[in-house]
Amino acid sequence: MKFSIEREAFVHAVQHVDKAISSRTTIPILTGIKLEAADDGLFLTGSDSDVSIEAFIPQADEEKEYISLKEPGSVVLQAKFFVDIIKKLPGATIEIEVQDQFAATVRSDSVVFNLNGLDPEEYPRLPKLTEEQTFTLPQHLLKDMIRQTSFAVSTQETRPVLTGVNFSIDGQTLTCTATDSHRLAMRTAQVEASETPLQISNVVIPGKGLNELNKILEDSEETIDVVITETQVLFKFKNLLFFSRLLDGKYPVTDNMIPTQSKTSFSIQTKELLQSLERALLLSKEAKNNVINVKAEGNNLIEVSSVSAEVGKVQENVNVEGFEGEELRISFNGKNIMDALRVIDSETIHIQFTGAMSPFVVRPTDHEQMLHLFSPVRTY
Repeated sequence: MKFSIEREAFVHAVQHVDKAISSRTTIPILTGIKLEAADDGLFLTGSDSDVSIEAFIPQADEEKEYISLKEPGSVVLQAKFFVDIIKKLPGATIEIEVQDQFAATVRSDSVVFNLNGLDPEEYPRLPKLTEEQTFTLPQHLLKDMIRQTSFAVSTQETRPVLTGVNFSIDGQTLTCTATDSHRLAMRTAQVEASETPLQISNVVIPGKGLNELNKILEDSEETIDVVITETQVLFKFKNLLFFSRLLDGKYPVTDNMIPTQSKTSFSIQTKELLQSLERALLLSKEAKNNVINVKAEGNNLIEVSSVSAEVGKVQENVNVEGFEGEELRISFNGKNIMDALRVIDSETIHIQFTGAMSPFVVRPTDHEQMLHLFSPVRTY
């Protein structure tokens, strides 16, 4: 194998596939990046067996030529060293040559690295998926949906299915749901489905994989195709494929967890509540439990407070609008609420309480595509 390639495009692709590689893998070949030079361009693959990423650099496009191929072939190179080497090479082009025993030479300007490669035949094949259940949406929308839900997945492996985000489609409405059993984040959006009506349920994508995908997604109107099978999901970009295995298990039915009525409700400025909770958490985080207390007694004010036996107490009044219902005292994990407020893009939110020991709902006031549900904390 021998080719030269434009450095910038190569670095970009190498960094993408490196996101799938784990240093903790027990399979030696998966610590490397597979390079495959063919007549139409260069394929790069990285995998940790749960997530696999394949990037493609075409030989040329309308704008310029990226690759000059002298001899096709393939090799696997150790990602730990190769990624840093490629980023630090000085020239505008990089030449890679592989000889006997997978000995690779990487040249750029006057710099030459000799690297020991691995046999590409040992590298696992990427899954071939049947593209029956597919839908399409803009990249920026998928990026938002992941950002606004994945923070709520569980970090405990005791219930593995809760470490992922549940994707379900009814017709052309995609719903993403994440819960760790103490909080729930839900986001809906309209998508273009391959077949109408498309019905997909219990597709649980690991949160870790989605966070890596989010680093690749761009804030653009360019679309991305999503292909779903029984065990895998594939996100198809123009020159990149992102595979993730799905989590086994039945995702909990969350629809019946969401209260339909409320005993106490009000609207509040998102930023104002976030800043108030940040101040209250300065003391409660010392106790490691992040408990914040709220007292609502009408008159369009709520009292936010927290107490630390070692440090002291803080309380402040925050303005609310449209207060309705009963007086209320409730305690909750302030960090969980703050995580949600940071991903809500609306200036004001509506909060509905169904009692001091029942879950409460937070929604934006200007649209119905997002919902957050929280369990209160018992403080007595």
